[in-house]
Formats: sequence, C-alpha cells, structure tokens
Amino acid sequence: MYCGPARAANPLRSDAEPAAGLFATTAQRYATAMSNDQGPLPKNGRERTHHPGLAPIDDSELTRESWKIFQIMAEFVEGFERLARIKPSVSVFGSARIPPGHPDYLLAEEVARQLSDSGFAVVSGGGPGIMEAANKGAFAGKSPSIGLNIQLPHEQQANPYQDIGLGFRHFFARKVMFVKYASAYVVLPGGFGTLDELAEILTLVQTGKSRRIPIVLVGSSFWRGLLDWFQDTLVARGTISPEDLGLYSLVDTPEAVVDAIFDYYEARSFEPSAEEKQRLMEL
Repeated sequence: MYCGPARAANPLRSDAEPAAGLFATTAQRYATAMSNDQGPLPKNGRERTHHPGLAPIDDSELTRESWKIFQIMAEFVEGFERLARIKPSVSVFGSARIPPGHPDYLLAEEVARQLSDSGFAVVSGGGPGIMEAANKGAFAGKSPSIGLNIQLPHEQQANPYQDIGLGFRHFFARKVMFVKYASAYVVLPGGFGTLDELAEILTLVQTGKSRRIPIVLVGSSFWRGLLDWFQDTLVARGTISPEDLGLYSLVDTPEAVVDAIFDYYEARSFEPSAEEKQRLMEL
C-alpha cells in the first residue's frame, strides 16, 4: 500500500494565531496611518465619513485577518508537497448524502476501482457518500487513494479509505488541489457542492486558465436535464458557445469512464506540456 510522508505538526495552524515581529509592525503602521487620515472629501455636497466602510481600521481585527494569510499559505504548501507525485490522477466528485449500498455508491466504488487498477490515483473530497465510495474503490485497487477533507460547521467525518488525507479550512485552497494534479474529472450525481466543482473546472478550461482535460459525467438519467438546459437555454441565449458543449462527455458505466479518459490521451501525454504547466502555476 502506498503511504505518503507522515504529517508533521504545523505551528501555522494554531488557533491562537499570535501576531509578532515585522508583520505585526506593518499592520500597526497601516492602522496608524489610516487613523490619521483626514477622511474623504465631501461628494455631491454631503459628508460620507459616517459610512462604516470608511471608518478607521481596528488594529486587532486587521492583524487577525491578515494573519490568516499564513494559514492559507500552509494549506497550499502542504498540498503541493504531499500531492506532487501522485500523477496521473483523477478527481472524483459526487454527493456526500448517498448511503452505502445505494446504486450510485456502488457505481462510484467500481469506477474508482477500475481507475485505480488502470494506474490512476483517485482524489476525492475525503468525506462520506460518493466521496467514500471513490476512496474505497481506489483503496481496493493498485493506485493511491487521496482524500481532501474540508472543515465544515457541521464537521465532515473523514472516511477510512485514504492513503493520503489532507485537511483544509478554505475551499479555494482545496479547489486548487483538485485541479492542479488532475488528468481528468469524473462527476457522479451530487448536489450544490458537486455542481460547484463541475462549474469550476468547466470555467477554468473554457477560459484557458487550466489545461484541457476529460470531464466525464456519469449517469445519463441524472445529468440529462442539466445538459439539455445548457443546449436549449445557455447556447440559445448566447451565454456559452456551441463549442463549449464539447468540454464534457456523458457515460453510464465504469468501463466507459476509463475508455473516455484513455481515448482522450491516446495521442497526447498525461504529463502537462511546458505551456500547460505555466497555466497550472497561475490557477
């Protein structure tokens, strides 16, 4: 079984978040400068300084908010260090609410197992439902199973089928990890979070911010209504181009998922080109 390096304790994740040194000094100087500001000039004959957005900055609040930068940096650094060698990998998405034994759960498990046996590390959100099924299938296969867990107000419980498990406080850092090392996206039935991830990768590819990769939707009966809306409403109103409908494919079986990915890479490398690597650096 593949095992990543042990996770060392990270002082930058402490909830205490002490402010000290040059950073605190800079924050203090900025707050002092703002408090000495004479305020904006009257506009249209009335004074605007009473708006709370124009009030002097609270030094303690500024320091605490700015200190979060280092927490965010720590999440990116740890993600880059732990995931850099998992390629090629496939990111798999779907609902956290699907129970074990459900047809969609079993489908996701088999999709992930076949991907793993085909040489792809499988990356999921690390939680229950389809995420658990994907990790479980990958864990039973030949390649690494990775979970990118997120801390939520109602805490998400990490599933036990992970060779590498990372924890995130910030959705945007987690999103970068899903995209940066992915050779394909596989999207099973899900809710708002799944739709968010689907819209994210479609937007990144459409706008050229990320390299083109296979985006495979699994389950015709689930996705057909949305795809018809893409065609009949978005294309019809000119909010997307007809060519954008070619950014994804729709399949129903685990074998078709694997075939769609290998067919795409038949004439190209799984490894990004130099130009594509530069795009991925600027996600």
